Amino acid sequence: MPGSAASKDGTEFAIRRIRDGEEEAVAELWYVCGLTRPWNDPLNDIASARTNVSSEIFVAANGHGDGIAGSVMAGYDGHRGWVYYVAVAPECRAQRLGKRLMHHAETWLRNLGARKVMLMIREDNEEVRRFYEGLGYGIEGRTVMSCWLDEGR
Repeated sequence: MPGSAASKDGTEFAIRRIRDGEEEAVAELWYVCGLTRPWNDPLNDIASARTNVSSEIFVAANGHGDGIAGSVMAGYDGHRGWVYYVAVAPECRAQRLGKRLMHHAETWLRNLGARKVMLMIREDNEEVRRFYEGLGYGIEGRTVMSCWLDEGR
């Protein structure tokens, strides 16, 4: 399902699945975009998504193949689609890459059978909330609960 997008300066970006050897560049992009947290190792998240048939990581790579400008990780749980790690390099923002990456992930999830796409954002992240609202996403009245399985009980 590759797609392509052009930047303001004419650089073409291919939207495609992550390839072997790009893991470090994608993890660095997530770090630069402020998406990583000390308790989530991005390389582990990438490896896990790449070995799970209901998950995929898509990247926006320049046509020369020497740079990752954006990413999105998508997963299907059999009921809903989820997106994570939507990132666009700061120097590539305002070029609609985030919107194109989201559309690509939504199409992939729809093809798997997802009828709804979910995502989580931090409550104080107004810029990101506005981005998703601009794509038609809305806030739903839900409480997200979690339990770390490796902490033991």
